Amino acid sequence: MAVITLCRLEDIVDGCALGLPEHTQFHAAGLVAVRQGEEVRVYINRCPHFSVPLDYRPNEFCTYRGKYLMCAHHSAVFRFEDGHCIDGPCKGAHLEPVAVECVDGHVILQ
Repeated sequence: MAVITLCRLEDIVDGCALGLPEHTQFHAAGLVAVRQGEEVRVYINRCPHFSVPLDYRPNEFCTYRGKYLMCAHHSAVFRFEDGHCIDGPCKGAHLEPVAVECVDGHVILQ
């Protein structure tokens, strides 16, 4: 099976989010990667509240304190580490994770 590289670790600013709109194999809006230090999580770019993309403009995401991702449309706030919504209209819901790993500085699908 071919290895699918999503991005390089250095492409994601620490404490921020990077849109991966070209990776539509999971959802038409693509994916979003978030980073804390050497830890990277990838989620489908879809808020569980009304199924809208999380970005406010293509590939532009709201992050807070380097550990939260906010839906630009309804202000739901999700933790980087597990995608759990801690505030907003879908509190208690989760972003849909995509299994990845970092190998030699590249974020790849598992």
